[in-house]
Amino acid sequence: MEDAQPEGGENNRDVEVAPALISVHPTQDSVAVAVGSDLRVFDLRGNCGVTLVDETGEAFHKDSIRAIRYGAKGKLFVSAGDDKLVKVWSTDSWRCIASVCSEKRVSSVAISNDGLYVCFADKFGVVWVVDLHGLDGNETLVNKKAAPLLAHYCSIITSLEFSPDGWFIVTADRDFKIRVTVFPKKPLDGAHEIQSFCLGHTEFVSCLAFLVTVDYPQGFLVSGSGDSTVRLWDVNFGTLLDTCEVGSKAVMLLQWPFKGMSPNILLAFEHFSVLLLVHYLTAYLFCSSFQGILLVSCDLSSQTFGAVKVVSNMGDSFIPTSLGCSSSAELLWTITGVSKLHGSDHNSLACVRVLSGFKKTIPDAAGPELAVLDDNEVPGAEKLLEKLQGSVTVEEEVFLAAAEAVKTSMCNLLIKKQYTTEKREFRKRGRNDKKTKQ
Repeated sequence: MEDAQPEGGENNRDVEVAPALISVHPTQDSVAVAVGSDLRVFDLRGNCGVTLVDETGEAFHKDSIRAIRYGAKGKLFVSAGDDKLVKVWSTDSWRCIASVCSEKRVSSVAISNDGLYVCFADKFGVVWVVDLHGLDGNETLVNKKAAPLLAHYCSIITSLEFSPDGWFIVTADRDFKIRVTVFPKKPLDGAHEIQSFCLGHTEFVSCLAFLVTVDYPQGFLVSGSGDSTVRLWDVNFGTLLDTCEVGSKAVMLLQWPFKGMSPNILLAFEHFSVLLLVHYLTAYLFCSSFQGILLVSCDLSSQTFGAVKVVSNMGDSFIPTSLGCSSSAELLWTITGVSKLHGSDHNSLACVRVLSGFKKTIPDAAGPELAVLDDNEVPGAEKLLEKLQGSVTVEEEVFLAAAEAVKTSMCNLLIKKQYTTEKREFRKRGRNDKKTKQ
C-alpha cells in the first residue's frame, strides 16, 4: 500500500509558478524571454522574431524554464529548467547544438568566458560542467554528458558566476553561503581547490554579479540576499568590503510613513529576494513586492557603495521579475510575468518594458529619472512586443496577482522549511535519489 501524503504536504509541482525571465545579447543583437516552457527570441539587427531550430523532435522545453543566459562573447545561449534539460544554442543560426539531461531540476547556468564550458546547478546542490570543445553553430545536434564539478551538499544553488579573468567559479546557495572555487584546467575531473568563502548574509543569497573596470580588471563581487542587503566582496580572500541596507534605504527614499504602514510592505523589505544587474559602476536591483528598481552606485577606488536611487515610474502593476542589459547600449530591459498562474485564464503572462538614460558615470541620487520608453520607442516596437509578450497589449490588472504568486513560489523554494518528525520520515521514504546496488 502506497504511503499517503501527510496533511499540509507540498505535492504542488503541477501548479508551481515560474517567473518570466529576460536576457540581452552582450552587444544588443537580440533579446530572449522565457515564460514557462516557452522560449522567445527577437533579432534586433534584423528587426524580426527568431525561429528556433531544435532537432530533438520534441518540444524545446517541456516544463518551466528557470535559467537563460548569453555567453560573454554572445556566440552561445543556454536555457534550462524544470524538465531537467540544458540546451545550448548557437546565436548565429539559433540552432540547438547541444542538449544535456540533468539528474535533477536545474536552478542556474553559467558559460565560461572562453565559451568552452557550460556549468549548471541542480536543486540538490551539485554543479555540473559540460565540455563544448569542437562545437560550432553549423553542425547537427550533439547529446552531451555532464560531469560533476563541485557540490554544496543538499543546499539549492541559486546563482553561478565566472570571475572576469576566468580563474574562479562563484556559487551561492539558500544557506547564506557564497563559495569561490578555482576553476580547474581539467574541469571534467572536478574542482577541488576552494579559494575562499564569502560569509555574512543572514538569509538566502539570491544573486551574484561582478563589477569590473579598466582599473580593476579582476573585478569585485556583488551579492544580493533575502536579508535585504547588497554586499561587496573581495573574492580572493572572502573579505566583506561594504554592505548596503537597500531595504531600509528604499523606505527612507520613498518617504513611506511607518505609522499605519501595511505589514506586507514592511515584510517585503525585511525578507525580500534581491536580484541584480551590474552595469558600469551601478548595481540595478529589484525585489519582490516592490514596484520599481533600486540603483546603487559603487566606488571601486574606495571599495564602498554610494548613492541609492529609486526608479518607481514603471507603473502601478509592474513589479519586475527579471532584468537584463547589454554591455554596449544604454538601455535597461525589464520584464514582469509568470506561468501557471492559478485561477487565471492565461497560461502565461509577460510584459516587457525598456528604460533609457544610462550613463557611463556613477549616478547621483539627485540626478534625472530614467525614462520608460513608449511601446513605439522600444527597439523593434510592436514586432518585438508581440514576439516577446505574445501580444502587443497586456492586461495590467492581472500582474499584481502574478507578482504575489511569484513571491510565494520563490519563498517556498528559498526559505528553508521546518518539518515535523512524521513529515521528515515521509520525505525520506519518498526520496528519488537512492542508488540501486548492482
